Amino acid sequence: MQLTDEDHTINSSEGTNLLLFRVRAPQITPDQTVALTGNQLFLGHWDPQKALPLSASPFSMWEIWINPDHITFPLEYKFVVLDSATHRLCYWEEGENRVIKHALSFEADHRTLNHSSMLRSPVAWKVCGTVVPVFSLRSEQSFGIGDLGDLIKLIDWAKQTNQQVIQVLPLNDTTNTHTWKDSYPYNAISVYALHPLYLNIPMLGELKDKKKRISYLERQKLLNEKDVVDYPSVEACKTAYYRDFFRQEKDSLADNSDYHDFISKNKEWLWPYAAFSIWRDYYHTADFTQWGEDACYDPVKTLTRCQAINAACDELDYHFFIQFALHKQLEAVSAYARKNRILLKGDLPIGVNRASVETWTAPELFNCSVQTGAPPDDFSEKGQNWSFPTYQWDVMERDGFLWWKKRLRHLQNYFDSIRIDHILGFFRIWEIPGDDIEGVCGYYHPALPLSKTEIERYGLPFDERWLMPEIHQKYLPELFGNENENLRDFLRFSDPEHLVLQAVCSTQRKISALFSGKNDEKSQKIKAGLMRVTHEVLFIRDPYQPDGFHPRYAACQSYVYRALSDENKQAFDTLSDAYFYKRHTDFWKKTAINRLQPLLERTEMLVCGEDLGVLPSSVPEVMQFLQILSLELERMPKTSNDAFADLNRLPYRSVCTTSTHDMNPLRAWWTENREKTQWYYNNILHREGLAPDECSPVIAEQIIRNHLFSSSMLTVIPIQDWLAIDDRIRRPDFNTERINNPADPNHYWRYRMHLTLETLLQSTGFNEKIRAMITESGR
Repeated sequence: MQLTDEDHTINSSEGTNLLLFRVRAPQITPDQTVALTGNQLFLGHWDPQKALPLSASPFSMWEIWINPDHITFPLEYKFVVLDSATHRLCYWEEGENRVIKHALSFEADHRTLNHSSMLRSPVAWKVCGTVVPVFSLRSEQSFGIGDLGDLIKLIDWAKQTNQQVIQVLPLNDTTNTHTWKDSYPYNAISVYALHPLYLNIPMLGELKDKKKRISYLERQKLLNEKDVVDYPSVEACKTAYYRDFFRQEKDSLADNSDYHDFISKNKEWLWPYAAFSIWRDYYHTADFTQWGEDACYDPVKTLTRCQAINAACDELDYHFFIQFALHKQLEAVSAYARKNRILLKGDLPIGVNRASVETWTAPELFNCSVQTGAPPDDFSEKGQNWSFPTYQWDVMERDGFLWWKKRLRHLQNYFDSIRIDHILGFFRIWEIPGDDIEGVCGYYHPALPLSKTEIERYGLPFDERWLMPEIHQKYLPELFGNENENLRDFLRFSDPEHLVLQAVCSTQRKISALFSGKNDEKSQKIKAGLMRVTHEVLFIRDPYQPDGFHPRYAACQSYVYRALSDENKQAFDTLSDAYFYKRHTDFWKKTAINRLQPLLERTEMLVCGEDLGVLPSSVPEVMQFLQILSLELERMPKTSNDAFADLNRLPYRSVCTTSTHDMNPLRAWWTENREKTQWYYNNILHREGLAPDECSPVIAEQIIRNHLFSSSMLTVIPIQDWLAIDDRIRRPDFNTERINNPADPNHYWRYRMHLTLETLLQSTGFNEKIRAMITESGR
């Protein structure tokens, strides 16, 4: 940091306690500067001409280090914006004075205190951009899948159309099986390593062997002609190229100082990642519990064994080289985005693969006996099971959540903004028993389970039978149809009227294994019925407090609930409502702040949270307190009485979008529910008559315009929805545009743009239309 003439501001490297003032001010133009003034002599006693100028860091973060020994508390201060050349006042920030009442204690490891926030500017900063998975990009240079080089072209398109944001899905390596199942970008095997498939081959370098070079170009042409990502073929082709190129270049790495510097700086995660990748391929499985003597990670032993393998086949160096190349390419993309004043927004997945580098090297941080997911909702009636292990938050807290801090610090190398996936997981996670496949019988953790006494206070006499799945015989025809007479191998009577599951199919995983490969109608009918029986509970015993119980989520849809008396139904409804919507308000608020605040204090990134789903009432309050931007969707209002969200009344600190990767894009959504579309057509778009059967370019343009004029700070439009506004370039079949279906745990993530980025850059009329729309909206 630059020193002033006096000793009130300090170089951050000096060995003293420092008070770091940081403010995000994206409204600032290139000819302006942010400065600090206040009720102190060294701050100019509120005279802007004597205010201390701050230094700019990436993406509009301004900062200054202050020696706290020179502060007389209470400290009152404000930020001002000055003309960089004349030092004249442009404007004061709005609102009350900021105040630090008392001297502050300092963290011993950093010797700084981060005190950051957004500039309360009278100039509202409102921008827009595009969200697209990197794998969905298509260019003339790519090899059947989008890559980091394609991001450069996307930045060019964003600049051409006056966009300021590009948002991508996670870029982490997900290589678990070397099959299409690795296409799920939120299933990371490493929270640091980038996915090898995102390497841009032209940026990597050219093969000197002409015959091989021609062969790869022929394979590239075939891959690029495919409408979707052919994951196995792409991996086979690109990996073969990487290995050929590595063999060509490996001797030169000995003299590459950047390469060795990268290894040195990243050895904490890079060595375990490379070792994990070696053993995954050596044992033909990523399930490290099947790795024999290598199942338990031992840094010294693992290093020794890997070095022995490396001496024979250079495997360690190969994985080091690929990650180095990925780092250099993403670093170049990041620098290019910043140069063009484009905010590059990344994605922080909430979970990791249970067979991952992290669970192998730090098992104490995870609970692999359970799974994470989401409760049933309108999009998935059986809930979602993501299969991720849950976190041992109490263990993570002991070192101040260092594991999370390192993740954010790593992402900050490349991104100026970050989307925290499923931010509700920092409040509480939907935890699912390890033997379940569906998410119905999960429970929130951490939580305050009910005791028997509390349950009975609601007027509901507690019955232990409500904890074990059973089904009344009268419901068998409804569940199993004509097969209800052929169930003696699967169900047994627990009393003259009720049946329970036989031991051979007592869990969902046993049921799934029992019917594996049996695709006939009879087998599938019985399987579906048995899976439904596993849901037939009214309460779930808490695994951490055996005398505590969670009411089953959406229990009103169960047969056991149907069998209750009207009085007991009313008592359970009252209990359930209080439990899910009132009981945990303060508890989850404190939990989230305790976990999130230490992480966000030190990041320079603009933080956004994916806060969709069943929201605890404390979520908006916590996000506002921590200045995390919320996610807003018109078709998913956060007020229960509204069919659609009011775009003009969204919080300013929010990101609004027309759809997410888990939803149908605009054109497919338009056909989902005719009645809802008609209401939207008449009451939101204010158009008369019958809604058309399909979402025309005119309608798509109106919807996007409405989002551009919303009150949100960021409007981010999926690439499919941008393309929907022009008949000349929109995809002919809109049913192929969906990226993910969360109701399908085996969904293949393979959506690809149908036109190249080169074509997009040359689509002058389309680009001018977008530019005009954005300009008119004031973004």
